[in-house]
Amino acid sequence: MRDTLSLTAVEAHAEGEPGRVITGGMPDLKGQSVFEKMLDMQTHHDHIRTLMLQEPRGYPALCCNALVPPCDPEADAGFIIMEQTEYPPMSGSNTICVTTVLLETGILPLIEPVTELTLETPAGLIRVKANCKNGKVTRVTFRNVPAFVVHLDAPVEVSGHDTIKVDIAWGGMFFVLADADRLGVSLDPGNGREIVQVSEAIRHAAAEQLPVTHPDNPDITGPTITNLWGAAADPATDGRGVITLSTGPFDPSHPNAASGIFDRSPCGTGTCAKMAVLHARGLLSVGQDYVNAGPMGTTFTGRIEDVTQVGPYPAIVPTLSGQAWIYGSTTWTLAPSDPFPSGYTIGDVW
Repeated sequence: MRDTLSLTAVEAHAEGEPGRVITGGMPDLKGQSVFEKMLDMQTHHDHIRTLMLQEPRGYPALCCNALVPPCDPEADAGFIIMEQTEYPPMSGSNTICVTTVLLETGILPLIEPVTELTLETPAGLIRVKANCKNGKVTRVTFRNVPAFVVHLDAPVEVSGHDTIKVDIAWGGMFFVLADADRLGVSLDPGNGREIVQVSEAIRHAAAEQLPVTHPDNPDITGPTITNLWGAAADPATDGRGVITLSTGPFDPSHPNAASGIFDRSPCGTGTCAKMAVLHARGLLSVGQDYVNAGPMGTTFTGRIEDVTQVGPYPAIVPTLSGQAWIYGSTTWTLAPSDPFPSGYTIGDVW
């Protein structure tokens, strides 16, 4: 019998964060925007997300992107971002992976020394500039959607902790940000268990006590992701953070069983959210770079290019830059008799 599904993909990572890019085999998604196509995929084709991200074809730290035809006439390509528990409207590391795949595989023309293109994401149009040399994308810089702060130093009651002050900011996703030093949590990547447990407890509490909605799109809510940040450990950087992505539901009665993984990169949208917080506190100015380190020491560089307004919120217009590397190409199939047509998770690693 013929396979019921066959998807081609290119495997890439941006500063360590894996971002698989599906280049062929996707169903025809309905919608008048990439956001609407994302909703159609979420409603009718979510098995593709779980098949690609869960075992045996995926693993907890993997992200995935599906190239789709853009709807906006200004866009050169569109893509939908998939993570273990959600469809983020925007992602910096995935934008860098997608740009690199589009250009290095010839889907879009690579022009040296600089290629400019426009991508349609569920969050809107993203203007991209790729530095290129000898057929390789050596740097990707993109103008992100405006980033803004909804809450500064807002108190949340977190089970097992004293009242914690957090910030909630949008950088393409809604983040809850907390100072790891104030919490007494080491950001050493070897401290993963504690970081995940604390981050998931904060995310759950903030989502219940401080729910937020994007003023331009009421279907985007949060916070859905956590950013524990700290002072720079390297004098060549300005700060560092560990982003925790959920890999399963959080049970407040069993907080020590929280499941999640680190973003291996410094996280592009998380960096933009952090820059919005710093700007709101008067600590980062327009035109000033912010070099952010992730858990492995790799960096993204952000910059505030301008200020604007999003609904009732003062906002920044950030750019972000980093690099991605392609490390393979694959064809993923699903046999009709496969007992796991949507993939699976097991509690030893999930």
